[in-house]
Amino acid sequence: MVTRRRLLVGALSTTGAGLITGAGLLPVLQTGTAQAADEEGPAAVPPPFAVKMPALPVLTPYSTQGGVDAYRVTVKEVSREILPRVRTKVLTYDGHFPGPVLWARSGRQVTVRHRNTLDMPISVHLHGANVTPENDGGPMDTVAPGRTRTYTYPNQQPNATLWFHDHAHHMEAEHVYRGLSATYVLTDETERALPLPSGQYDVPVALRDARFDENGQLVYEMDDFRGRTTLLANGRPSPYVEVAARKYRFRLLNTSNLRFFKLRLADGGPIVQIGSDGGLLQRPFTTDTVPLSPAERADVVIDFSRYPVGTKIVLQNMPGPGTTEPGNVLRFDVVRTAPDPSRIPDVLRTLPPVDALPEPAVERTIVLSMDEDGRTDARGFMNGLQWDPDRIDQTITFGTSEIWTVTNANKRIPHNFHMHLVQFRVLERGGVPVGPAEAGLKDTVQLFPGETVKLHATFDTHRGTYVYHCHLLDHSAMGMMANFRVR
Repeated sequence: MVTRRRLLVGALSTTGAGLITGAGLLPVLQTGTAQAADEEGPAAVPPPFAVKMPALPVLTPYSTQGGVDAYRVTVKEVSREILPRVRTKVLTYDGHFPGPVLWARSGRQVTVRHRNTLDMPISVHLHGANVTPENDGGPMDTVAPGRTRTYTYPNQQPNATLWFHDHAHHMEAEHVYRGLSATYVLTDETERALPLPSGQYDVPVALRDARFDENGQLVYEMDDFRGRTTLLANGRPSPYVEVAARKYRFRLLNTSNLRFFKLRLADGGPIVQIGSDGGLLQRPFTTDTVPLSPAERADVVIDFSRYPVGTKIVLQNMPGPGTTEPGNVLRFDVVRTAPDPSRIPDVLRTLPPVDALPEPAVERTIVLSMDEDGRTDARGFMNGLQWDPDRIDQTITFGTSEIWTVTNANKRIPHNFHMHLVQFRVLERGGVPVGPAEAGLKDTVQLFPGETVKLHATFDTHRGTYVYHCHLLDHSAMGMMANFRVR
């Protein structure tokens, strides 16, 4: 399906700005390169904050008998409204764009029966999950058109905001871009016992970018990091979301193929991060910026009680190289007051300090690289090799721990690194201990050109063959992926 692989150069960024300025925090809206709604053409991208952000739909199990929550999902192409008054063809789980939320509980098994009604194979990977190889949704372990497949998730791991998406090799990038991604929230007793914002005040937000043609259809082109200038939150372009003047928990997920987000409130207000890929951090920390490379997650709390009713606060994507204006992600409109019994405890969970982690049995070096010499058919590599489904690149002894030193060898191209099966700890970035955002359990880490990270992982749950890869999905489709086998 993907036959042409062009070189990705430059930085991943966005244009357009929505600024909050002045003593009264009044919005100054700049549409940047977005097409205004009153311009010619039926598929105009609206100005920022013209549409409301929907809540993600929630999947309901068809059975809960025997201690198992069982779901049925149909993978199908449908037309949905993304731009106002325009129907856009998308690939979906059960007809939802973006994908729905599946709420699961640690220790309680989930099964999901996927029926593939597309005319191409799919593979469903639960990203961040600890599962057996046959339930991992590997790149070559696909579901043929017209067939069904049941995936079993034991959920024998702590709380985490996970997600599932297509992983069929050479098709994953386009399939995810066209809609095959969804949120999977795993809760546990530790999390439920905390007085964090919950219920309607616990909001999953799926972020991504998109490019539309004159008819409002998604344009997919390999490595199209410059053309995808429309930012979507829960499937709508730069929407607004109405909030009460109290604390909210937002589960932020970057579902983009290529885009790096650097999120910040336009007034520079505080954001409290409480979780990352593998669930709650040990301690919350206050920041003004939340970076997310593709596939990374961050759970944050924003307290809107510091704003009077009527205030509008923009969540921006800060500019990177090649741009000067921040992009509009969404706008929070404080529309009412509400009681708020929630609070953020000083300690969220217990994690072992890095110096108390199990001694590594092996230390490995992993190098990510990609052609950046201008060729039109660029290739991606792990340790100088393109992915071969029949080659085992690392063999790991079951029950042991390892340290992996991972480097982005490119000079201009960013990458990130995702490992299946395990949540790992990030020990160092650039030779120094990592900051609080990366101090918890992780399954994806970003690597800008020349960067190196050191990871600690323990392989004590399942035997079998799994993959690790760059989660800039175009790069993994180009071959930046490898196999490891636990035996």
